[in-house]
Amino acid sequence: MGTVGLARCGGRPFGTHLFSVWPGATLAATAFPVRCTPGDNLALHVAVAQAPPGSALVVDVAGDSEYGYVDEILAVAARTRGVAGIVLDGCVRDIAAIARCELPVFSAGVAVREAGHDAGGAVGQQISMTANGPAPLPVRRGDWIVADDDGVVCLPRAQVSAIITEAMSSLTRERALVDAVAAGESTLDLLGLDPSRVAGWEGASEERTRPGLGRMHRLGRRDPAARVVEGLSALRARGGHLPALGDAYGTD
Repeated sequence: MGTVGLARCGGRPFGTHLFSVWPGATLAATAFPVRCTPGDNLALHVAVAQAPPGSALVVDVAGDSEYGYVDEILAVAARTRGVAGIVLDGCVRDIAAIARCELPVFSAGVAVREAGHDAGGAVGQQISMTANGPAPLPVRRGDWIVADDDGVVCLPRAQVSAIITEAMSSLTRERALVDAVAAGESTLDLLGLDPSRVAGWEGASEERTRPGLGRMHRLGRRDPAARVVEGLSALRARGGHLPALGDAYGTD
């Protein structure tokens, strides 16, 4: 289940400046918060030694990102000790080596400057991460962190079940829309959009043929859900395959 769907259903997005160090990295794990002293990564070394296997290190570097806080040594140590991944509101270095060890790492950039190892910090305590919007995002131990090529989201531990349930329903609806579009339905019809609001729209009073359906429709503002059902019915009538959620995503 991707970050886009989770963010739509209540997951809290981290800042858009975070990205996966190597393409295709994915992460879904409980958070183990880390706070580094600016320019120092001693707390990260402690977290790698102490974090429960399967958890993700979520790291606040106190706004000083001009250091490579995670390097090859820390990445290999984290991978070896069963850390699921690292989300860092700062920079990393040795990115080719991090990619080789296949540890999912999400950071704000790359910096060759080496961090110190002796200035303290904190592990396991609530931290604040940069988020979309003016307010920082609190992250507590036990919150769920999900990350992929689209970004990073936090699922507060008390809301995980509700967010997952809503995201599953949203995913089913989205797959139905994709199937209807693939069958030739218009996104304008399916989503109940008003194209007359866009300058240059030329189809306001015209009929047009939808290539996938081979029939005429006048654009209008009907119930979007009814349009989805209509499109799916047309696809089934032509023998089209509508994959179940498990078929589409390789899950039960």
